[in-house]
Amino acid sequence: MNKYALVTGASSGIGLCYAKELASRGYNLFIISIQEKELAETAEMLKTDFGIQVHSLLKDLTAPDAADTLLDYVKEHSLDVEIVINNAGVFFFNNLIDTPWKRVELMLDLHIKTVTRMTQIFGAWMAERKHGYILNMSSMSAWMAMPGINIYNSTKAYILNFSRSMWYELKPYGVSVTAICPGAIDTGLYGLAPNLRRLAVNLQVSMPPEKLVKKALKAMFRKKKSVVPGWINGPFVFLCKHIPDWVVFLLIKHISKFMK
Repeated sequence: MNKYALVTGASSGIGLCYAKELASRGYNLFIISIQEKELAETAEMLKTDFGIQVHSLLKDLTAPDAADTLLDYVKEHSLDVEIVINNAGVFFFNNLIDTPWKRVELMLDLHIKTVTRMTQIFGAWMAERKHGYILNMSSMSAWMAMPGINIYNSTKAYILNFSRSMWYELKPYGVSVTAICPGAIDTGLYGLAPNLRRLAVNLQVSMPPEKLVKKALKAMFRKKKSVVPGWINGPFVFLCKHIPDWVVFLLIKHISKFMK
């Protein structure tokens, strides 16, 4: 297979899981990250473990020219990119009024400007070729009104609605756009002890990133507009819309220890 998949934020976390899973399916990779050491190590690992071709690029995706630089690289190196996965993102718990503007701007740029521009220019390029898949990482929090993650859930709601709208726009050209809306993922993000992380996975409250990636790619290849992976998360999305205010204030007390 000479097809390529482009994965942003591929040097760690969920992005790395996407890279490994796609490599295991025979895709060559074009991986992008801002983590120089991890990016080089990931590229070498993917080549060695999977015997594929790997192009890597160190790039700050919040730069105004980031998406255009990636497409220029693809054209210059004649990479037959079939899949674009907009995975790169940031996350923090903090009240907006206590958050430095630079952190807010970083999230807005990465989640909104970058995802929009990547979808626009790669969508146009794929439309000319009459084939392609774009996968954008949203979140189950897109349906939540929750202090501490107000910018995060708002940007993820944008990604969800933007992706669903682009699905309609690009479908006539043979290009599919899918938004993935996961709930809790089993990473170190939440600061839970190992035994609590295992319990959350066993109860299916939290999902291993490898499982998420498989479900996300399955939805993408089936050309779904959006998907909320995990049997428990679908009903929870409905509940999120009807959470009483007193529950929200109670949650504020519990999540305050994560704010930084």
